[in-house]
Amino acid sequence: MPQPVPEELSRIIETLYRTESGRVLATLVRLLGDLDLAEESMHEAFAAALESWAQAGIPDKPRPWLISTARFKAIDVIRRRIRFDGAQKDLIAHLESRANDVPRDILEIEDEEIDDDRLRLIFTCCHPALPPEAQVALTLREVCGLTTEEIARSFLVTPATLAQRIVRAKTKIRETPIPYEVPAPHELPERLDAVLQVIYLVFNEGYSAAAGTEVMRVELTSEAIRLGRLLAELQSEPEVIGLLALMLLQESRRAARTSPTGELILLENQDRSLWKREQIAEGLALVEKALKSHRFGSYTLQAAIAAVHAEAESTAATDWRQIVALYNQLLRIQPSPVVHLNRAVAIAMRDGPEAGLKQINAVMEHGELANYYLAHSARAELYSRLGKTAEARASYEKALALTHQEPERQFLQERIQQLK
Repeated sequence: MPQPVPEELSRIIETLYRTESGRVLATLVRLLGDLDLAEESMHEAFAAALESWAQAGIPDKPRPWLISTARFKAIDVIRRRIRFDGAQKDLIAHLESRANDVPRDILEIEDEEIDDDRLRLIFTCCHPALPPEAQVALTLREVCGLTTEEIARSFLVTPATLAQRIVRAKTKIRETPIPYEVPAPHELPERLDAVLQVIYLVFNEGYSAAAGTEVMRVELTSEAIRLGRLLAELQSEPEVIGLLALMLLQESRRAARTSPTGELILLENQDRSLWKREQIAEGLALVEKALKSHRFGSYTLQAAIAAVHAEAESTAATDWRQIVALYNQLLRIQPSPVVHLNRAVAIAMRDGPEAGLKQINAVMEHGELANYYLAHSARAELYSRLGKTAEARASYEKALALTHQEPERQFLQERIQQLK
């Protein structure tokens, strides 16, 4: 009879899985050369940790322990396959030799090497042989550890559809085969857009979690920024720099976005003295560098908008004319309903709620934002400012029905209560 696992240990391992599984998996893929095998053995290692650490205690270096344990679990999996599928004996022998071919003790693997592993895995998942939607879904699942349900919400598809995309992508990697490596310099341009999109989506999920009890998932925003820095070292293109700037400027507001008890605080009500000036200074310098190149795109323009907010002393002192002008530029190069919505909100701040509401209603007539809670919330806010209480309540209630994040739900419920 196994010894019961203390609740505290279970929570620690869950946290480790959330923060370390991507790094563990990336290194295992390098050591084993097989994504499915690496994923299976990693899960077995985390399961083994529950039993082993309850008796022996948590090791000083959990990540190397997990990698080492997973490697031996992989060898066990390979041996089981030999028994059940003799036809794969040569392939399995090759994988087993790869599993044992470690240049030095795993405990000595440095963080820099693990970061390189993660970059290699991202580029593997973002190979041009894979469909674009599969590239992003696979990277979010395998590199960043998001659940199938979380990714499905981001893509507005069912978890079953999303799971099929991931399975097909992994099959394509195995059968092509797609190499596990950072591409050569001449191959980088065709791979860069997908990698930037993945990092951007990871940051967005961390900055405003799709569901759960917290506004932010700090492990995801930190991971996205770390990957952005790695990519900037590899390829110092304006849009790579622009994306890193955008993430730093947004992350700088983290401490001011929620109250001590976890309630959501909107930008206009945030204590700007809590914004991290070091991140803002770095972000502003990077924005300036990207803009000077005259080869920038949507990420740099979004970073420029964030920079205007970062430099303002208050919402009232914000240069809304400049923000609207930047959104106009952004719409020219990347038209989307969400950009139209954000521009409408900026117009409301520049020209008043009636002008902004007219813009929001025009965007929502097309139907793409029907299930986007922020669109309904923004419209409710403008209705409220115009004194149209019934319309504001209806829009807030629609937004409430569409959001799965608890602090946002509390915020919307308070807004509805205030209208009563």
